[in-house]
Amino acid sequence: MESAKIKAYQLFVLIVLFEMGSAILVGLGAQAKQDAWISILIGLFGGLGVFLIYYRLYKYYPDLPLTSYVQKIMGKWIGRAIGVAYIIYFLYCAARVLRDFGELLTSTIYTVTPLIVINCLMIFTIIYGIYKGFEVIARVGELFFMIVYMMAVVGFGLVIFSGLIHLENLRPILENGIKPVLKTAFTETINFPFGEMIVFTMLLPFLNDAKKAKWVCLGGMILSGINITITAVINVAALGTDLFMRANFPLLSTVSKIQLANFIERLDVLFMLYLVIGGFFKISIFFYAAVAGTADIFGIKHQSKLSFPMGALVLFSSITIASNYAEHIKEGLNIVPIYLHWPFQIILPSFLLVMAFFRNRKKGNKQENETPSKKQEEAKS
Repeated sequence: MESAKIKAYQLFVLIVLFEMGSAILVGLGAQAKQDAWISILIGLFGGLGVFLIYYRLYKYYPDLPLTSYVQKIMGKWIGRAIGVAYIIYFLYCAARVLRDFGELLTSTIYTVTPLIVINCLMIFTIIYGIYKGFEVIARVGELFFMIVYMMAVVGFGLVIFSGLIHLENLRPILENGIKPVLKTAFTETINFPFGEMIVFTMLLPFLNDAKKAKWVCLGGMILSGINITITAVINVAALGTDLFMRANFPLLSTVSKIQLANFIERLDVLFMLYLVIGGFFKISIFFYAAVAGTADIFGIKHQSKLSFPMGALVLFSSITIASNYAEHIKEGLNIVPIYLHWPFQIILPSFLLVMAFFRNRKKGNKQENETPSKKQEEAKS
């Protein structure tokens, strides 16, 4: 793997940009209707609990990525098989986000441009970033973090001053009880985006101060969760429940309604700019984790050589992953959470933690048994 080192603030920035990524663009928690914001908060608290599993594994193996310590926990061959499965999972997630990115642009601005052209431009930029190294991506993240927040403050301020907020759209709270909210949380929001923190198990060894890892990651998740919740509240309040549920990209619908003093309007460009920035970092981190994991498992010294062939695989997958956008969304809501997200984000890491606990306890017991015997030998001599 690459011998990169990043600061705590850089990791925090990458987590916020990654978590917000495409979660702000789509109607996250829409199945809970006007209670979408509650399902997002429940998903956030669940995601924080899941992250503590990842963090405990990191504490056992602070210098190793997921693809390395899974071999120490499960043995060489089983561990490698699990590592390869995680690489495929990261590549698949990168392809899904790339498809989201391309679909939005081709359905809104570049309506006559083929999807593959848009996706090519994005993936080639990401390949170049990965080729230059993870430290470069972290420094670019610092730059764009402030730009994203400036756009967010300006955009939300304009939404409020345009008189688009109607708080009555958020009522009644829990109209259909807590069950739909919990169902949405456990089948959607806990996995997307908060459970996707599993990808940072490949990146935490790059942090130059391991003591800060826990609070940096939790802080990044909480901030991004609050941002996503606020976005959901504004979307529901501005659009109403029906339009919020039917819109493919509710935030775009909200921003397109901005009209202030018959002068400030059509601010879709803010949305599109965020789309490019958020999409770049989310795809880059998934893609980098897959590249670094492949280099780690197969012992490839110069992992930058993998960028182009694996980037081509992500591009091809993003086009063939579904025949149309409706199928892509249906697959993402009904199939991916149950058969991919839950096993890779929650079930497998929990099992690995239990195995790591017993393995490390056995090592501790052996060391304790060996120490008295050594002392006795020294006393006799």
